[in-house]
Amino acid sequence: MWLAAWPITAVFVLSNAATPLYVLWQRDIGFSRGTLTVVFACYIVGLVGSLLVSGVLSDRIGRKPVLLPALGLALAACLVFGTAGSVAALIAARLFTGVAVGAVVSAGMAAVTDVAGPGRRRTAALLASCAMVFGAGLGPLLAGVLSELAPGPTSTVFAVEAVLLALAVLAVLRMPLPRPGSGRTDRNDRNDRTGHGGERGERGGWIRVPGVPRGRGRQLALGVAVFAPGITATSFVLSLGPSLLSGLLGTTSRIVAGSMAFAMFLTATGVQFAVQRLRRRTVLAVGAAGTALGMLALAAAVHAGSAGALLAAALLAGAGQGLGQLGGLSLLNSTVPPRRLAEANAALNVGGYLPAGLLPVSAGYLSDAAGLTAGTTAFAAALAALAVLGGLLVLTAPRRTTDPDSSDA
Repeated sequence: MWLAAWPITAVFVLSNAATPLYVLWQRDIGFSRGTLTVVFACYIVGLVGSLLVSGVLSDRIGRKPVLLPALGLALAACLVFGTAGSVAALIAARLFTGVAVGAVVSAGMAAVTDVAGPGRRRTAALLASCAMVFGAGLGPLLAGVLSELAPGPTSTVFAVEAVLLALAVLAVLRMPLPRPGSGRTDRNDRNDRTGHGGERGERGGWIRVPGVPRGRGRQLALGVAVFAPGITATSFVLSLGPSLLSGLLGTTSRIVAGSMAFAMFLTATGVQFAVQRLRRRTVLAVGAAGTALGMLALAAAVHAGSAGALLAAALLAGAGQGLGQLGGLSLLNSTVPPRRLAEANAALNVGGYLPAGLLPVSAGYLSDAAGLTAGTTAFAAALAALAVLGGLLVLTAPRRTTDPDSSDA
């Protein structure tokens, strides 16, 4: 199960490795904060496009045929990043990365559950989620340190990442995965076959907005309601965090920027282990509260000029994403049969990453027009409101929706 989670970590190292390096590319190539958020959002475009295909494809033809080409595309992204000399090259590399990440969050996370087996589905959700956020935090830290201390400030980290991805290829080749349509069956799979909407998964189009079997839509909606604000908050910190640090601390240190991102995702990893025995309703509600408080801290940081408040905002945002992600994956793992799980994971991530792409871009251009303080404040207020709404939806949902298998909780 741990081996199966490694490709998730390796690809997510790539997903955020560029974060501390944008200040160098901005200096060398020359582009605005608005353009920076567009480059960042191209990753979301590639990811969402990948999710429209990879989940269904993985459920039908298997995990490995989806994961191996995705890892190949991630290796190509390393090459483009390492030699980038224009905005177009950065956009291409971010698109490649997004496609690879889309395959990993659908097929890769489902592969961890497949390897774990029916008896360890909640543990598999925890491990897959932590592998994602730990890799997302490790990437900026590696990039920040290597860009300051090693030769080739915008290329060394991608050479190291290529080695990590090569190891991920070996891990995928060694995974003991069942063939599509065979392998393990549990009670959720049997229930799905007896009238809960399996037909769409087997007869629908190959390219479509991913979904879940009938009767599982509430679980998906509750996961998205908390996960989406959380990952949007961390996306903002990743895209404009270095600019905020520069304004508050007067520093362009890539190690400082990378360390803040690492601390954010290390928090996202740690809180998931801390709450693994709590009910899913509690996990999701605390995640929504963490995101809302993080946005209040973000607004305070830009108005008071406080680097401490910015760090608090990053840590709370990490906690919000981690808990929303864990709660959403756990709900899907407990109610969706294995033969639809990759598509369900894709659906959760489409719901989360769409606002994570749109809102930071809007905040970036608003910051260019009205100033960083005004743009950040508007973003924080909007996202705090969405997080509170998500928490209220969770708290008012029937218990059988948030904790359908209390004995497993």
